[in-house]
Amino acid sequence: MQRLGELIATAGIVAVPLLIFSIVAIALVLERIAFWYRINSQQTKVAKAVLKTYAHDPDAARQRLQRHVNLPMARIFLEALSLEDAEPDELELAISGAIQAEIPVIKRFNNIFDTIIALSPLLGLLGTVLGLIQSFSSIDFSSIGGSESAGVTSGISEALTSTAFGLVVAVFTLFFANTFRGFYLRQLALFQEYTAELELLHRRHHRYGKPEATPEPVEVS
Repeated sequence: MQRLGELIATAGIVAVPLLIFSIVAIALVLERIAFWYRINSQQTKVAKAVLKTYAHDPDAARQRLQRHVNLPMARIFLEALSLEDAEPDELELAISGAIQAEIPVIKRFNNIFDTIIALSPLLGLLGTVLGLIQSFSSIDFSSIGGSESAGVTSGISEALTSTAFGLVVAVFTLFFANTFRGFYLRQLALFQEYTAELELLHRRHHRYGKPEATPEPVEVS
């Protein structure tokens, strides 16, 4: 903790916004890790189970979805299946609208990450400039090697520390932001895949009539 205080003091005035950026980035990264862990560990399993159930019992599929409304895919399916006796084109429009509504949820905080990534190196560069200004302003050519050299050393230290601090914050945030962006793109692909299967099943029900419900095997929890 003492070392952190010394680092902030050395980095100069730009250390304050960089420290705020680092705290915000860490908090948002932890939130997104928890979010994506829940999505990646549950959603595919739920979507496959719902599609399998919907093939023979649409009502049971809706009940299963109601138990997983915290998942984006479940909310998309529910939005589509909430339409009674929907035509295939109507179902397609409902699915498209539901996907668009879920995009901000899975892209949450992306703009904040991008802002931190862009501003952190610039703040580090600003600290470098301020440190160099301090160094040059401390130089007295008539007394090179005297007590004024301490100001030069302090300015150079501030310049280097602030640059490193800004780059560390930016690199840390960039790594996780790109990881979450990859998860986001994968989710869009899964949305398209599973909703296409749902549309296909719905078209079959619409063409041949709804199948009679058959009892599902009891799941042992």
